[in-house]
Amino acid sequence: MAAHSHENDHRHAGHSHSHDHGHAGHSHPTLTPSVLGWAMAATLGLVVAEVFGGILGRSVALLNDAVHNLSDVPALGISYLAMRWAQRPADSEKTYGYHRAGTLAAYTNASVLVLLSLWLGYEAIERFRSPVEVVESWMIWTSVAALAVNGGITLALIRGRGDLNLRSILVHNFGDALSNIAIIAGAIIIHATGAHWVDPLLGLAIGLLVLWSSIGILRESSHILLEGRPLDLRVEDVARAILKIEGVYEVHDVHVWCLGGNHNALSLHARIPDMHLDECERLLASIKQVAAREFGVEHTTVQLERAGLPAQSGYVMPEPAKK
Repeated sequence: MAAHSHENDHRHAGHSHSHDHGHAGHSHPTLTPSVLGWAMAATLGLVVAEVFGGILGRSVALLNDAVHNLSDVPALGISYLAMRWAQRPADSEKTYGYHRAGTLAAYTNASVLVLLSLWLGYEAIERFRSPVEVVESWMIWTSVAALAVNGGITLALIRGRGDLNLRSILVHNFGDALSNIAIIAGAIIIHATGAHWVDPLLGLAIGLLVLWSSIGILRESSHILLEGRPLDLRVEDVARAILKIEGVYEVHDVHVWCLGGNHNALSLHARIPDMHLDECERLLASIKQVAAREFGVEHTTVQLERAGLPAQSGYVMPEPAKK
């Protein structure tokens, strides 16, 4: 087979490459990079306010939260660049495009946050050993201002929660907002009871919250960077769906992976009986339609082989076709 088509559909020598970018069910971020730019400026102002509030109020929880928010600045900056890069089309060097730029940004952000959370925990434990009297009013009013900023950023980013890169920022800012609420409540408790150990306890809790959220993002982003299969797809399900197509006798070398940003790719070998080229074209179109309709795969590569050849692959689905 030596027919070629250049309308987002390339076929040659038993191979078919499909690029389909209009599937329902895909959730692409609707945010523009400028939203992240405004969020970064607001976060910088918040960090300055919390540093002053922490120093004047002698609160380790406020200072830890200021450092926590400071980590948002490079995170937002990296995510801003990642959004810009992800919009760039594929080229001769990045043939799949730049979809994984956001995933790489999420991995970098989460790695920094893991280290930061460990440091926050250490500082809180040290404050348990050497308690310091805090000024509750500074804790309360600084945290109220911080809550307004973090809450606003969280609401601005919630539209892009389906994107892993933006979700890492969303989770981080949502955690910031919760920590602000906790600091306000803690300051009220300290004022009412004089229990100054509440301040380092809050600092330790904030560190654990950052650690928990960061590990989850690290696991998911590393899975994508290692070309793991999309978590909502099973290779066996894809192979069995292809085998239901009339004319497909066997499927093997099935690979499904995520390109980042909800863009999935599929490659497989299908064994078919001898048939005319136009019949092969219809069979290829059916395989691509099933992959797109049932699994949301927008980039499909198929190699057709003559049925009856010995299997030479690590993953074979020899189940007979279901008519």
